[in-house]
Amino acid sequence: MKIQDILFFLILIFFFYKKNLKWIVGSGLLCLIFSIPLFAKWIFFTAERLTWYAAGFFLLAICLHFIQEYTGNKA
Repeated sequence: MKIQDILFFLILIFFFYKKNLKWIVGSGLLCLIFSIPLFAKWIFFTAERLTWYAAGFFLLAICLHFIQEYTGNKA
C-alpha cells in the first residue's frame, strides 16, 4: 500500500464522517479531471489510480445518499 492509498482512505473516512455529498462528488470529479492530463501524457499508473479513487468517492456518495433517503436524515 502506497502513501497515496493511505491518504485516499483517510480522506474517505473524513468524508464518511462529514457526510457532505457535495464534497464527496466534487472530490470524485476532481480526481477525474486530474487524471485526464495524466492519461494524455501516458502516465497510466497514477491516472488509473485516480479513476479508482473517483469511483470510490462516487460509491460512497451513492451509499450515503441511499442511507439518508432510507432513514430520513438530510444531514
